[in-house]
Amino acid sequence: MSILKRGMKGAPVKRLQKKLGIEADGDFGPGTERAVKEFQDSKGLIVDGIVGPDTFTVLGLPELILLRQGSRGEAVKLLQMDLGIDADGKFGPGTKKAVQAYQTANNLPADGIAGPKTLATMLSFAAMMTPQTVKLAQVQPDEEHFESEPMPDIKGVEPVKAEAAAPVEIVEDTSVWGKVKGWFG
Repeated sequence: MSILKRGMKGAPVKRLQKKLGIEADGDFGPGTERAVKEFQDSKGLIVDGIVGPDTFTVLGLPELILLRQGSRGEAVKLLQMDLGIDADGKFGPGTKKAVQAYQTANNLPADGIAGPKTLATMLSFAAMMTPQTVKLAQVQPDEEHFESEPMPDIKGVEPVKAEAAAPVEIVEDTSVWGKVKGWFG
């Protein structure tokens, strides 16, 4: 899943910080964690200081929603309902296979990852995943300077080390998620 937590750095962190109204330096440190927890508490979300799809949605950052194997929550349930599969809110191998089939049927890259481009074609996400949102999911000119590292697989909220799983390919020059470091920080 696309998550942001303490120790991470990059363009998505900077966007999060701007939305929270705090110093936007792209470094998810203790101040960002504190602001996230305060926001989560004020909105009745799980207060863990980790920003995932459900927090991105409530924050109004739908361009940062990236559902993939390991993702959990309400956004995954909506995805599963749109796919017509069991909606347990856990993105496992069956959901990945269903996403790939959906992407193939809709002439989308069949990577098994449901980002803004895929979600924009689904009924439950159509209102929030506008063409503008899909465009915002790409690296913006002021974000090109951020470094990157391969996106690892995620289990729950923890990244899986490269030895245990091959990193997920994200096209660096287009997806904002290609501009993140510190997955294991």
